[in-house]
Amino acid sequence: MTSVFNHTTKRWLGLFLLFNLLFILFISSIKFGEYSTQWKDILYAFTHFDYSNEHVIIRDVRFPRALIAICIGANLGIAGALLQSLTRNPLADTGILGINGGASLLVVLAVTLFSISSLNQFTWIAFLGAAIFGTIVYALGQTTKGDHSPIRLTLAGAAVAAFTTSLSHAFLIINASALDEVLFWISGSIAGRNMAMLIEIFPYMLIGWIGSILIAKKIDALQLGEDVAKSLGQNTVWVKLTMGLLIIILAGSSVAIAGPISFVGLIIPHMARFFVGLNSRWVIIYSGLLGASLLLLADMISRLIAMPQEVPVGVTTAIIGVPFFIYIVRKGRMQS
Repeated sequence: MTSVFNHTTKRWLGLFLLFNLLFILFISSIKFGEYSTQWKDILYAFTHFDYSNEHVIIRDVRFPRALIAICIGANLGIAGALLQSLTRNPLADTGILGINGGASLLVVLAVTLFSISSLNQFTWIAFLGAAIFGTIVYALGQTTKGDHSPIRLTLAGAAVAAFTTSLSHAFLIINASALDEVLFWISGSIAGRNMAMLIEIFPYMLIGWIGSILIAKKIDALQLGEDVAKSLGQNTVWVKLTMGLLIIILAGSSVAIAGPISFVGLIIPHMARFFVGLNSRWVIIYSGLLGASLLLLADMISRLIAMPQEVPVGVTTAIIGVPFFIYIVRKGRMQS
C-alpha cells in the first residue's frame, strides 16, 4: 500500500515539475528571438499595451506561436502514445507510419488542384488524408493471422510516407505558385501562425485530449491482450476504432495548422513510460506535457540557431528524433 502511495506521489510531483518546465519554456519562447525584448515587456505587452514594436512582437507574434507550439506538441505526444498502444509498435509515430504524409498530400492536392486556402477546409482535408493513409498502413501491417507485426507496420509506414512525400513534391513542382505557398509549411513549421488559426482548430484538439484520457482505462485492458480484454467485457473493435479516430483528430488538426512534424510522437511516449510506467492515463497526460515542452524547445532552437534565418521546426525535431529512432532499433525493442 505504501509503495503504491509513493508511486502516485512521484507521479503527481513529476506532473508539478513538468508544468513548471512548460511554463519556463513558454516564457522563454516569448522572450527570446531575433528582436531583443526585456522581461518587463512580456507583462506590459498585456497590461500596458502601447503599440511599440516590442509589445506587438510579444503579443501578436511570439505569444500565439508559443501557444500553438504547446498545442501541437501535446497533440503529437498523445497521438504517438495512442498509436504505439494500438499497434504495439515502439517505433510508431504519425510521421513514420505515413499518417502525416497522407494528411499533407491531400492538403497539397487541395492547394494545387483546387486553390483551396481556408484553414477550416484544410482541417477536414487533413483529417481525411490521415484517415485514408492511416487505414492503408494499418491494413498493410496486418499479418495472415490477423495481428500486426511491428516490422511490417514500420515498413508499410515508411513506404507510404515515401510515396506521399514524393507525390506531394511532384504536384508542387508542377504548380510553382503553390510551391511558394506551402513549401515552408510542408517541412513542418509554426512560423507565421496566428491566434485566429489556433482558435479555429482548438475544439478538435480539445476533443482529442479529453477523448484520449477517457479511453485510457480501456487501453490498459487492451494491453493485457485482446482475449483478456474481451473476457473483461470490453468491445475491442470499438476501442480500436475510437483510438484510431482520436489519432486522426490529433494528427489531422496538427498537420492542418503546422504541416507534418515527425518524431515527437516517437520520442515522447517512451519518455512518459520511463517516468510513470505503463498506466495509460498517466502516459497520455505526461505525453501531452512532454510533447508540448519538446516542441517549444525545438521551436526556440529553430529560431535561434541560424538567426536571422529560421529553420522549420520539423527539421529540428527530425534531427533530435533520428538518433532516438536508431537507438530503439539497436536496443532490439522491436519484435517481428
